[in-house]
Amino acid sequence: MSWGTELWDQFDNLDKHTQWGIDFLERYAKFVKERLDIEQNYAKQLRNLVKKYCPKRSKDEEPRFTSCLSFYSILNELNDYAGQREVVAEEMAHKVYGELMRYGLDLKAERKHHLQEGRKAQQHLDHCWKQMDSSKKKFERECREAEKSQVSYDRLDNDINATKSEVEKAKAQFYLRTHTADESKNEYASQLQNFNAEQWKHFNNAIPHIFKNLQDMDERRTVKLGETYRSFAEAERRVIPIVSKCLEGMVVAAKAVNERKDSAIVVESFKSGFEPPGDFPFEDFSQNLSRTGSDGTISNTPKGERDRDRDRDRDGAPAPRSDPKHPMNRTKNKLWLFGKKPKAPSLEDFSHLPPEQRRKRLQQRIDELNKELQKEIDQRDALNKMKDVYEKNPQMGDPSSLQPQISETMCNMEKLRSEIHRNETWLSEVEGKQSSRGDRRHSADNHHHTPQGRESPEGSYTDDTSQEHHTPHHRPNPSQSGQPKPNPNPDPHEFDDEFDDDDPLPVIGHCKALYSFDGQNEGTLVMAEDEVLYIIEEDKGDGWTRARKQSGEEGYVPTSYVEITMEKNSKGAVTYI
Repeated sequence: MSWGTELWDQFDNLDKHTQWGIDFLERYAKFVKERLDIEQNYAKQLRNLVKKYCPKRSKDEEPRFTSCLSFYSILNELNDYAGQREVVAEEMAHKVYGELMRYGLDLKAERKHHLQEGRKAQQHLDHCWKQMDSSKKKFERECREAEKSQVSYDRLDNDINATKSEVEKAKAQFYLRTHTADESKNEYASQLQNFNAEQWKHFNNAIPHIFKNLQDMDERRTVKLGETYRSFAEAERRVIPIVSKCLEGMVVAAKAVNERKDSAIVVESFKSGFEPPGDFPFEDFSQNLSRTGSDGTISNTPKGERDRDRDRDRDGAPAPRSDPKHPMNRTKNKLWLFGKKPKAPSLEDFSHLPPEQRRKRLQQRIDELNKELQKEIDQRDALNKMKDVYEKNPQMGDPSSLQPQISETMCNMEKLRSEIHRNETWLSEVEGKQSSRGDRRHSADNHHHTPQGRESPEGSYTDDTSQEHHTPHHRPNPSQSGQPKPNPNPDPHEFDDEFDDDDPLPVIGHCKALYSFDGQNEGTLVMAEDEVLYIIEEDKGDGWTRARKQSGEEGYVPTSYVEITMEKNSKGAVTYI
């Protein structure tokens, strides 16, 4: 339905309607602006919340409990979710709000142009009407004057007293007025014809064309609103898959909570290594008191003590007293179960700690020293290579200038080796004590049944009861050579606890086999030369890298046998080679 034919006389109403359309578009744009502000503030508050509850300590100090790790995973997913809310805000800002504001400005300019054309056409029609009306009034006025001159002429012509000159003058005036009236009539007829023609053009050409342009403009405004409504919804719908993945990640993190693993970590973290205290002996301080009552007197003395008293009276010799060197007396000062553990000064060998905690601290220090030693070895090798280059190409530098740095590095290496040897001696002492204590406990409790699937101190499950006090294996010392070498005969149980996790480890890189490896030992992985594997755990200084084949088989391979490439971004996503 066309505005030009149906609304030819509604120029003012169409002016108001088009203005209302632009106002409505700007109102919707304001709504979108407030909505994207809400999204931006929501995302900002979520990020601040994640930042507030994210761990501020180093990774070494963070607890390893599955409940904590799952919570941190949820925080990471929530941070990604906040990023998606920011994406929604950006989409609304560029594709909806920005588009509406630009289109609104164009719409205002176009409406102004069409209305100006309509007003010009109306002004031209009004001008033609005024000219026609003026000629009409002039024709009317000239006709009245001609009628008056005719009446005057007729009166004088019939008056016998009027002179001939007066009659002739009145006749001439009558003819003049009649001629003027005829001219006014012709002018009026011409102006009327011209006005009618302009009015037909106005209502059949100009106004329909202008109103059609206004109609097209208003319909395009309506279509634009529909498109922005769709864009508004699409901005939200595009992020739904990623938001769903974030929520799924939260659910996976929740399922990863394992109370048994957390309990094993508590045992591993706080186990002291001391044996539980035994029964205290009864010490009778009434043995030297003289008995005045009868033998039937009720006494609070335990039956065993009364029997000893009777034996002493019968044999004439005192019963043996409790040995002050009894093992229970030695453990009396170690009852920290319900009391406060006494503070001991921090010692370099950690002898102030319980055996199990001392062993862990010493092992941790040895690992750190091995890493520092490896750095010094790498620096020494680099200096030696640079020295060889200088010797072959003297113009590049003086080889003797590197000797002080090489000497300093060698000195640091000797200090680190000495420190490692000293800590390993302390560690061997602790492990020897724990092993002997475990043997004694095993011999004393060999009649007890060990539950199946008992957790080892390392947090993994084992069916072998002898593993409970098994001396933990240490990674090879990289100080023995310039490059860490894998143990050719690793212990069969060395890697058992590495494969107990249900969830596969994420891929952090890939490697290419430089040589073939038969992987005859348990926990290792067979690989062929030039075979490409996934890296799921870096070398921790023992010369072994944990890898996974494309078939899903996992195991350890010698680090020196592969060429490793680490991924820049390995957040939980499998990298395909």
